[in-house]
Amino acid sequence: MELIRTELARGVRLSYLPTGKFKTGMLSANFILPVTKGSLETDSLLGAVLRRGSERYGDMKQISEALDLLYGAQVTPVFRRKSERCCIGFTASCVDDAFVPGGLQLLESTAEMLGELLLHPATENGVFRSDYVQQEKDNLLDSIRSRINDKREWADYRLMKELCAGEAYGLTREEEDVIGITPESLFARWKEVLETAPLELFYCGSAPLERVENALRHALRDLPRGTLLTLPPVYPHPARDEVQRITEAMDVTQGKLAMGFSCTAEDVPAMILANTLFGGSSNSKLFMNVREKLSLCYYASSGYHRSKGLVTVSSGVEFANFRRAYDEIMLQLEAVQNFDLEDWELPGARSTVRNAFRSYADSQRRLEDFTLGESVSGEDRLLEDYLQDLEQATEERIQAAAKTVRLDTVYFLTGKEAGV
Repeated sequence: MELIRTELARGVRLSYLPTGKFKTGMLSANFILPVTKGSLETDSLLGAVLRRGSERYGDMKQISEALDLLYGAQVTPVFRRKSERCCIGFTASCVDDAFVPGGLQLLESTAEMLGELLLHPATENGVFRSDYVQQEKDNLLDSIRSRINDKREWADYRLMKELCAGEAYGLTREEEDVIGITPESLFARWKEVLETAPLELFYCGSAPLERVENALRHALRDLPRGTLLTLPPVYPHPARDEVQRITEAMDVTQGKLAMGFSCTAEDVPAMILANTLFGGSSNSKLFMNVREKLSLCYYASSGYHRSKGLVTVSSGVEFANFRRAYDEIMLQLEAVQNFDLEDWELPGARSTVRNAFRSYADSQRRLEDFTLGESVSGEDRLLEDYLQDLEQATEERIQAAAKTVRLDTVYFLTGKEAGV
């Protein structure tokens, strides 16, 4: 697919992906902000509060009725973490012109709705409605408090906080920072975001570029612009001199072993394949050996965080198998670093990654998320670029990338009576 990027206004960029493949057209508008202490909570609330009502459509019922008149168009608030940046705004979709009876065109009306919700919120006494803010705060608090109920999520959360302590990458939404948010403080943050944050727009569908540009310019005509924010650079994780080890006891019946590794490889395609071989697929060494062959883990997988130079492992183990599972995970990493592979493993890993990237082209939402991630990171590369790079990554490059992976932090969640 061809990707065209244009500047619609100062600090406002459109990524235009023309295609007649889908029956809908998709729009999105995302403000890009740095992750800072306390900002995650306000920024994740903004979209939810804005979606509750606007000047023209006072509540969600009126918004739903207006969208029904647009043949079921959708406008959804989104909050996403992209490394040490967060993206807040809306995604929208409408039926493509070719499938609307009577020659109706829905793009302009859908874009107008997106702009209405983004720029003209429902207010009282000059700020956000207090009931909307409190209800969305309660929803966010429930989400944060429920994190401990999923012990796998809890272990991954605790690992990242300890692994990246002192870095924006380790920050997460916290209960105490939500409680202090007021309609006044949230409204002030909204105004700050509109005036200073870079805005990334996206369209995927069959409408011509000029029409999309005109629709979005009109929808965002009231967007105020002040001194634009300069996003700070994202630095790789500084590796520790000694491995950090944390053990936490809770009332659990299954242990959770989470491990964080520093990774200094600059060869991203090679490292993607190295991680896939290690634990990034159902044919990986962690899955096939630690889980299936040795039955040391209920689950075992790894993830590569390319922007921060990190690899993380998530696994569930019996308390008594902690040491054996730990040792075996390290042995499987060593096997990848030594390129001790069976003949099928590298072709299988390459096929897994190839299929994953190709599947993006079958979903507008995945295309939008991929394109946004590239824009936020400053890469601006296409799917085809990654596919080509992955095919060209040699065994020597993959092994060299894997050898830069070094253990940094170990977190183990054990039972109160386990004695580990």
